[in-house]
Amino acid sequence: MRGTIVNVVAVLVGSGIGLAVGNRLPERLQRIITTGLGLSVLLIGVQMALKVQNMLVVIASMVLGGVIGELLGIEAGLERAGEWLKARARSESGRFVTGYVTASLVFCVGPMTIVGSIQEGLSGNAEIIYTKSMLDGAASIAFASSLGVGVSFAALTVLVLQGALTLLGKQMVFLLRPEILNELTATGGLLILAIGLLLLDLKRLQVANLLPALVMAVLLTAARLSLGW
Repeated sequence: MRGTIVNVVAVLVGSGIGLAVGNRLPERLQRIITTGLGLSVLLIGVQMALKVQNMLVVIASMVLGGVIGELLGIEAGLERAGEWLKARARSESGRFVTGYVTASLVFCVGPMTIVGSIQEGLSGNAEIIYTKSMLDGAASIAFASSLGVGVSFAALTVLVLQGALTLLGKQMVFLLRPEILNELTATGGLLILAIGLLLLDLKRLQVANLLPALVMAVLLTAARLSLGW
């Protein structure tokens, strides 16, 4: 868990710096920062999506996952959680929920999260998570300066998700199979692309409702492998 704790601290420190800087920036600079972040997030999403090995698995995962997420109302649930946190933080930021959801997905959807957390759980080696912590810390500065205090609460998501993967490392080791990891990464890349479109105000997408696609990518790939397809 040491790596996850370091990651959480990095997000909190980076967010604090970003908030201190962002409060002093005029609105036009905050807008251009958000645009730059949106374009950068698109690039990250494309890079991840290109890991795809089986296009049908990813397409099916996105469609089925989206239907499940819509039926479960995940986006609405996250927004309610964000509003609850916003009230507890006494934040007036109109972008609290956007900052929280965006940062949570960017920090937690990716191969470094999965591989690094499981590796630490299996061997105690947290090098990948330490590297991820530096990247997340730097990203949280930029996100918080533009999206506000909601970004800092993404540290809770990091703590819960990475902590669970680390503690359950032996049970989650199957996720490291290249076939599964590639499709999981590609599906996550599409979610990151959706976040980029959201930040650029090009399309209002309910990204959180697509989160079950990550689980579907694992299940469908495992089923394909077991059937020898």
